[in-house]
Amino acid sequence: MKKLRLLALLILIGPIAIAQSFHTFINYVNSLPVNERMDAVDNLMSLIEPSGIPYINTDTANFIYRGNANTVNLPGDFNGWDPNLFPLTNIEGTDFWYYSQIFEMNARLDYKFVLDGSNWILDPLNPNQVSGGFGPNSELAMPEYVQPWEIEELSGVAQGTIENESIQSSYTGSTFQLKVYLPPDYNPNRSNPYPVAYFQDGSEYISLGSANTVIDNLINEEFVDPLIAVFVTPNNRNEEYAGNLRNQYRHFFIDELVPFIDATYHTFKVPWGRAVMGASFGGNISALISYNHPDVFGMCGLHSGAFWPNNYEAFNLITQGGVENIKFASVWGTYEGLYINMRDFRDFLLDNNYELDWLELPEGHSWGLWRANIDKLLMFFYPHEYSDINEFSFSDVSSFKVTPNPISRDATFHFFLKEKSSFSIEIKGINGNHFLKLKNGNAKCGKNEITINCNNLPEGIYIAVLKTNSDQQVIKLVKR
Repeated sequence: MKKLRLLALLILIGPIAIAQSFHTFINYVNSLPVNERMDAVDNLMSLIEPSGIPYINTDTANFIYRGNANTVNLPGDFNGWDPNLFPLTNIEGTDFWYYSQIFEMNARLDYKFVLDGSNWILDPLNPNQVSGGFGPNSELAMPEYVQPWEIEELSGVAQGTIENESIQSSYTGSTFQLKVYLPPDYNPNRSNPYPVAYFQDGSEYISLGSANTVIDNLINEEFVDPLIAVFVTPNNRNEEYAGNLRNQYRHFFIDELVPFIDATYHTFKVPWGRAVMGASFGGNISALISYNHPDVFGMCGLHSGAFWPNNYEAFNLITQGGVENIKFASVWGTYEGLYINMRDFRDFLLDNNYELDWLELPEGHSWGLWRANIDKLLMFFYPHEYSDINEFSFSDVSSFKVTPNPISRDATFHFFLKEKSSFSIEIKGINGNHFLKLKNGNAKCGKNEITINCNNLPEGIYIAVLKTNSDQQVIKLVKR
């Protein structure tokens, strides 16, 4: 009889409606005699596990753990990684634990389970992981999150080469290890020199951020011009980026590293030919380097720039000092404690007419966020045909987005122009598997909206490219 009741309920809710009925099912299982509950949860899992765990119902993620424990907690980006928060509920008589939480539809967050207060583990039911500075974490990706295609090595894409270098610093009294990325077909004798992007935490930008692969793909798709990337590995990260060695490290960058790179490789030897960027404390030191030396670095990239060290030294220096000729690009997450400061910094830059490209996402302080937005910084600094420019070319597009995303039929492209311009919008498939020129015409100064029927576009991940008279902006989108 109990099997018939369970079968009837499963048939009633079915695999499609099970999402809406998750907690109805939980209530039903709790109403069963204890000795019948394990069969019920086994049947539930047979329905929902093929869809992936955590089991997602529109904006609700249902985290599930199966195993024996006295307590199970859920630390992650969403609660400051506190091992005492978000306790999972156990259904008595089973090994089934669950916790449900509402998130933004495009959220991407890292998490782990903590068993019995001290045993930190990955989610055994979730194969999706993101590597971080302290090892891998399990990944929650909500339905509208677009996975970064550009971090994957794609067939047919030419790869750049990486040269290992070392440089002794008289300022810090230490030797720094460098990895220098040279683009495919690097030519030290070509007429146009190469722009250079300098990365703090260089080894991690390669191993955790796949930055070299990102650059390969962006060059292949002509989203950026061929560029040189210098990945600098710190020796004493906290001290060099935010502590007692920060000024010595800054002078090492300006007086020793840049001259070495310029003497060794075919580089633009001008401020608008150089960008310095980093994540967290790496963003802090990058801001200090660029603002103190705008004659050397004309561009600064911030992945979750952590400005709080030394009583917000970098933030106060820039916001209370004179306006310098620096282009900034900044990406941060709303599940980081620093997001309020990043908003304040954004507002200051915009109010003072700095050239700025920024993005705020429902994510945490994670390499999952930073690796997926290396492209955003580089495409802003070094758009295709940048090498033909001999001075700053300021963007005339202050925003570009598409709604909804993912798209199913109609897609509305929103962009804001600082002056009227001709424009075109194209959708390109990854690695050339599809190309569609959707629209071109004239756009007014200010807000523009273009709605396009994409019903015949095959399902997949795409790149939308907006081109104006003097600018190019790119966003990722999904067709489902």
